[in-house]
Amino acid sequence: MTVKTSSPKAAGASAKTASKSSAATKVVQLSEAELLKMSEKDYMNKSQLEFFRQKLETLKDDLLKNASETTEHLRENILVPDPADRATIEEEHALELRTRDRERKLLKKVEQALARIESGEYGWCEETGEPIGLSRLIARPTANLSLEAQERRELRQKLFGD
Repeated sequence: MTVKTSSPKAAGASAKTASKSSAATKVVQLSEAELLKMSEKDYMNKSQLEFFRQKLETLKDDLLKNASETTEHLRENILVPDPADRATIEEEHALELRTRDRERKLLKKVEQALARIESGEYGWCEETGEPIGLSRLIARPTANLSLEAQERRELRQKLFGD
């Protein structure tokens, strides 16, 4: 299936990202608006999967870049005689490390989502098997539960502390 882009914005997005080709079809990178306009029968077709693969790969690259920048930043040895300045620097480092820890967990979810794309399970709720929905996946590309299943899980966690 070949998807043609019609808007200049979508054409620009297509030019920035490489199109993926197979023997029989050429998959063109879609914009979010084009993705949302597609019919339900096209759910998780090659074009949509490629859109999410690119989104996840970009996110993964950003997370890895941030991690390397943090490593370099923490290696810098700044000597300040004032205890208040030292405390401020240490607090900034602690905050940066907490942020990177959250990003490390997100990186694991990104890699799991990429594996689900490869296995053909991406876009489908792990609990119910129903579609997660394009708008939810655009907002949270690592989602593995539908909105309803996620709400049920959060309610159980709130009630039972799981």
